[in-house]
Amino acid sequence: MPVDDILLEAEEKMIKTEEVVVHEFSGVRTGKASPALVENILVEVYGSQMRIRELAGITTPEPRLLMIQPWDAGTAQPIEKAIQRANLGLNPSVQGKVIRIVLPELSQERRVEFVKVIHKMAENGRVAVRHVRRDAIEHLKKESKEGKITEGDHDGVRVASRSFLRLGLGARRKRRC
Repeated sequence: MPVDDILLEAEEKMIKTEEVVVHEFSGVRTGKASPALVENILVEVYGSQMRIRELAGITTPEPRLLMIQPWDAGTAQPIEKAIQRANLGLNPSVQGKVIRIVLPELSQERRVEFVKVIHKMAENGRVAVRHVRRDAIEHLKKESKEGKITEGDHDGVRVASRSFLRLGLGARRKRRC
């Protein structure tokens, strides 16, 4: 396998890892409402586990209000219970066929806690990028031993450091929100 293919494959995996981490960042609560806060919560309905986004429409009519409109009115109560069990500090209220979640003001303690969560997510992303880099370097060393490439042909470090930088910037951006 040519060096360029190995590095390209590693870079694609690193970019996918970054995208996953950035999507996880969107699930961390900031001062304003975001559907990403609740869309991936699993709800026990119809005898199986389903995500809220598969059961209902999620909107933000106001900056500090989430509104969940289940497509089946019978799923409103299970959705409410799942949100309460998710331990996000949210208090949903069912009003007819609609579930409303008013986001309270974040306390300083809660903000510090969320910053720690963001740092942990970013570090997990960095670890995943390191694993991809290590696998690519091992693959390159194997190819080098077989004589298919020369030792100086690869640079997995530069590709990984770009990913580390983008993950750090994403964490800083989320921390400022």
